[in-house]
Amino acid sequence: MHDAPPPTAPYQDLTPDTILTAVEATGRRTDGTLLALNSYENRVYQIGIEDQAPLIAKFYRPGRWSDAAILEEHAFLAELAEAEIPVVAPLSDAAGHTLLKHAGYRFSLFPRQGGRAPDLERPEQLQWLGRFLGRLHAVGAVRYFEHRGRIDVQTLGREPREFILHSRFLPPELAPRYREVTELLLAGVSRCFGRAADLHTIRLHGDCHPGNVLWTDAGPHFVDFDDCATGPAVQDLWMLLFGSREDMQNQLGHIMQGYRQFADFNVTELWLIEALRTLRLIHYAAWIARRWDDPAFPRAFPWFDAPRYWEEHIQVLREQLPLLDEPPLALDG
Repeated sequence: MHDAPPPTAPYQDLTPDTILTAVEATGRRTDGTLLALNSYENRVYQIGIEDQAPLIAKFYRPGRWSDAAILEEHAFLAELAEAEIPVVAPLSDAAGHTLLKHAGYRFSLFPRQGGRAPDLERPEQLQWLGRFLGRLHAVGAVRYFEHRGRIDVQTLGREPREFILHSRFLPPELAPRYREVTELLLAGVSRCFGRAADLHTIRLHGDCHPGNVLWTDAGPHFVDFDDCATGPAVQDLWMLLFGSREDMQNQLGHIMQGYRQFADFNVTELWLIEALRTLRLIHYAAWIARRWDDPAFPRAFPWFDAPRYWEEHIQVLREQLPLLDEPPLALDG
């Protein structure tokens, strides 16, 4: 699924001149302006185009995804756009290609589509999001990914745990505590997956947190499908829930009012909400550790390479333990 491991400082040769030349190689004339946008995994820029609206250029992290996996993401976006689901799909060049190459880098161009963060305290916005997620999942269930990742215990739990245990980042004196708590957590996560009867997996956005939803007067649109994957439908729902249990219960109810108009939902997947949150916590630490050779990561996460972070991380993980065996949120009807 993945290419070879990336080199140290994978973007060291991605200069402004290289970026602008790559865009101009597609037949577009830039006006020389370039604005770096907030992205760590890839490098994303707003590029000024002469006499036209600016474009967004996304340069893929070397070694992360194979060409086939990126093209599968693009094909999924094309399917969603054809179904009139509000996503931002990549643009094609004159030959119909969406995955482009220049100076050893792979990149894609996207139309610029702005927006603001959704207001998740407004029931009508939650219902609106639910409708579009239901439609997205209805398309996602039509066929399967062959080259993308999976949302499961092995990929997001066991593999990152082993990476951390064998990395230089975890202080030796804290390693026994980390080993113990993650072993207990992964056993609890496995119990949750066991409770989710008749679990079906579909193609998903995969990272549907509020920052990847932009709102305009026309409603929401979904951006950044870089983590689209195969997994349970609830993966695209739980990151939209926040606050107390009562708050999350109400939010889920509003989302489901819209969602169930377009897709069925297996209620036993609600057992997975805290399990998926736990996997995200474990995976997040390993993600930073794996990217530490990229100079952007020490700058962005200076607290990561210190014992205090690991003490706090282990405490957060420990607080997840009782949540894995609590009754799940409920749905009416």
